[in-house]
This record gives sequence, structure tokens and C-alpha cells, in this order.
Amino acid sequence: MNTDYPKVASREEWLAARLALLEQEKALTHQRDALNAQRRQLPMVAIETDYRFTGPEGEVGLAELFAGRRQLIVYHFMYHRDKGEGCPGCSFLADNIGHLVHLHARDTSLVLVSNAPLAELEAYKRRMGWTLPWYSSFGSRFNYDFHVTIDASQAPVEYNYRDQAELQRMGQLDMVKGELPGASVFLRDGEQVFHSYSTYARGLDMLMNAYHYLDLTPFGRGEGWGGMPDVDGKGMNWTRLHDRYENAPANAGAHDCCAAART
Repeated sequence: MNTDYPKVASREEWLAARLALLEQEKALTHQRDALNAQRRQLPMVAIETDYRFTGPEGEVGLAELFAGRRQLIVYHFMYHRDKGEGCPGCSFLADNIGHLVHLHARDTSLVLVSNAPLAELEAYKRRMGWTLPWYSSFGSRFNYDFHVTIDASQAPVEYNYRDQAELQRMGQLDMVKGELPGASVFLRDGEQVFHSYSTYARGLDMLMNAYHYLDLTPFGRGEGWGGMPDVDGKGMNWTRLHDRYENAPANAGAHDCCAAART
């Protein structure tokens, strides 16, 4: 257990340090606003492929995932068929998704999509107690084309905008394969769908509210990087499926398969 606490100071010393940090926080907020503006100004690409998905209502196309709204966020959820469950990191993210009515109020839908049969996804969804809309892309090229199912026999190896040669240079090729996490954004104009944005790896941090709460605390995420203490020796692999925190053995299901894809 970590015991490296911040130093103790007087209220006056704390206030001086806090005000200095506040200036940096304000500068970062302005930078983030500017970055968000640049993201909104990205050009978009027309989707020409007739991607098909399976949901509770049967087979649907990409346009149907919008549910009549103009904007769509797809979270590419890693589902491991060999384990019969989702990745702990992706499950952690799904647990962090709030009430979708607030997105709907801004003409935006959010869905999960996984490369696995719908029956398997729905069984896991029931286990987790989620009500999020979740679609299967099994049998479609969708995951391969958006680089979240890595299979050299189906598409050139690429993840987080790095090709196979670059991943090899970084020593990540053995880790970056199979199912991987990501998020993609689409815009609909009538029946025409456009792709506007995709992010992977650390770009997904913005979707994890629990991380932002933990970043407010002295121990941060407690993962042992970026100046944070490793509070329990688990590093980045501390997250569990939410039904496994209490009585599971220390290493049961402990490996967060998203961790290798966070660079």
C-alpha cells in the first residue's frame, strides 16, 4: 500500500500553490477548447460500404444505428469470444457511460459495436446489467476497416494510425492484434453517412469519467506512471469486471487487455 503522501503545509502555502496550479489548469482548458474546435473542423469521408449489423431488431445498416439522429458515436468494444466476456478496460469504460438522454438531447446517439455474435454480446450485457444499445458487426468488414480487429489476412495491420512497420519498431506488434478498443464518430445527412473522427489508445481516456475523478486525488489513478504512485502493485492492470472486485483471487481476470493498446 502506498504511503507517499503529499507534504503538509499551512493553509496560506496551500492556497499559493493552488492558485499557481489554477493558472495552468485554465491554460489547459483553453488549449482543450482549441483542440476541440480543430476536431470539429476535420474534413469528413463519405461511407460507401454497406456495413451490416445485427441488433435486437434484426439486421440493420449503419444509418439505422443513428436512430433518427444526425450524429453517432460508436464505441468499438473488445469482446473476447474465447473467454465469453468483454475486456475489463472496455467494460470499465461502458460502466462510465451515463444516461444517454443527455446525448440524445444534442441529436447524438451512442452505441457499442463488437465483432462477435449478438447472442454472446446480449448474454454478457445481461450479466453486466447494461441497457446500452449494443450491435454485432460479426461477418462484416466494419471492424477491419476501422482498425479495431487486427488480422493481416483481412486488412493491412494498422492501429492508432501506425502501420505494421512502425508498430514493429515500437516493439508493440505482438501486443497489438486481435480485438482492440476505439471510438468512431459519424454524421448523417439524410441516408448518406460520413465518417468524421476516430480515436484509439490514450485517446479513449476522455470517455472514462472515473479516471477524471481519480485525477483529482493525491494518488491519481494509482497506476505508477506519469508521476503517480503504484498504490497496489497492479499498475495499469487494476481494473476488473465490476462483478469481480470483491472476492476474486488477486490475478483472476486481472489483465486489462486494453492496457497494451494505450500507447
